[in-house]
Amino acid sequence: MTKNYVHATENPLTPAHEDYLKAIYLLESNGEPVSNSALAQHMGFAPASATNMVKKLADLHLVTHEPYRGVELTPLGRQVALEILRHHRLIELFLHETLAMPWDRVHAEADKLEHFISEAMEDAMAAVLGNPTVDPHGDPIPSKEGHIDKTPGFLLASAPIGEPLRLIRVLTQDPDRLCYLGSLGLYPDTPIVLRERAPFQGPLLVEVDNTPRALAYEMAEHLQVVQKE
Repeated sequence: MTKNYVHATENPLTPAHEDYLKAIYLLESNGEPVSNSALAQHMGFAPASATNMVKKLADLHLVTHEPYRGVELTPLGRQVALEILRHHRLIELFLHETLAMPWDRVHAEADKLEHFISEAMEDAMAAVLGNPTVDPHGDPIPSKEGHIDKTPGFLLASAPIGEPLRLIRVLTQDPDRLCYLGSLGLYPDTPIVLRERAPFQGPLLVEVDNTPRALAYEMAEHLQVVQKE
């Protein structure tokens, strides 16, 4: 994936443009229409700021926006979003695997660096890491050609009782939650068995790599698992 999009617009894209495109892609991935209000909430800005940016992106042919249908990425906008997402997740993995940075800190650092690495740096990081397909949280890394795999599985909160499972993805970037999950040993690729689930969204009793742990239902909703082979 190369930065052909720079030549497809009249002006080079700014980090703010790229941040919004990445946010729209992530919101679209949930299968819901992306409204200006949802985008503003995701970005942490006022709705007026999000509306203004959407208009700018539409003028650059990176998104389409129709009343009551929300914001959608154009093919070019999706290309930009996936490239920035590839940078972000490669940087996260490089910081974690090569520089031993804790997984609860890499997201914020990658947010700062994702806009500024060259294609040569991207290729070098991917090669050193063995051309990885997932980041430290189990999120899929887009390929250089712009393909991204869908993550299989289901949430631990709704998993069957007593079945051997494997954690494959952690669906949060909140540092405090990641730090807590790490203290329980709940990293991607860890074996898990759900032993008990209290009613009314009560706590769960799980075995994490053969160690019993109590886990809040809300936390289990952030953990994506598959049946262990």
